[in-house]
Amino acid sequence: MAAPSPCLASLAGVDLRFAGGLQALQGLSLTLHAGERVALLGPSGCGKSSVLRLLAGLLEPTAGQVETATERCALVFQQATLMPWASVLDNVALPLRLQGRSAPDARAAAAAQLAAVGLQDFQQALPHELSGGMAMRAALARALVTAPDLLLLDEPFGALDEISREQLGAQLLALHAKQSRMGMLLVTHSVFEAVALADRVLVMSPRPGRVLAELDVASSRTPDHWTQQDAYFQLVRQAQTALAQGLAA
Repeated sequence: MAAPSPCLASLAGVDLRFAGGLQALQGLSLTLHAGERVALLGPSGCGKSSVLRLLAGLLEPTAGQVETATERCALVFQQATLMPWASVLDNVALPLRLQGRSAPDARAAAAAQLAAVGLQDFQQALPHELSGGMAMRAALARALVTAPDLLLLDEPFGALDEISREQLGAQLLALHAKQSRMGMLLVTHSVFEAVALADRVLVMSPRPGRVLAELDVASSRTPDHWTQQDAYFQLVRQAQTALAQGLAA
């Protein structure tokens, strides 16, 4: 029997209350292991994005424990947040430059990562010259260029049309396959997206957020035409039911 993958990140009994009194999370616990893809699924305002910010060190919990086993973490926001005055190549090279890498070395690595997301012909373009889907691919390349152990994704496809979402989702899976030890935590409102992209789906309650249900996707997935299989739609229905029960509680 293969040894279990090491735990990359965990939250144990976490509460989060903001200064104004808003209780965002209550008693939330989760784990993420190396190589695993986990989706956080829940209604707007349930604290999904706050979980990512806790793991990234941008927030501190009010109670409970937040632990990460790596400092190699990258966060992709809902918007691409590219520097408008810099080329796509220089945007993607920025994290490496901040690490102290030389400009030629950083740009070479950025060019390779842009090729991996299909933007090799847009290295010198400015962000305003990109479509929404292309800008998100550039943001994803910027996150992956440092080869993170932990990739945090905050609804990166939320503003895109359905075709672009499907294309980027497939591309994300392909990129993850090349960095198979990387853990990935995806925040999404989309039941279909969560079941298509994750190994496990954690369904969250309305605010204050906590985990209501966990769906094991990996054991049902087969590689060919996964989103057209009966098992996929059965899991989608289970996730929809869990969400509806949470909203009705």
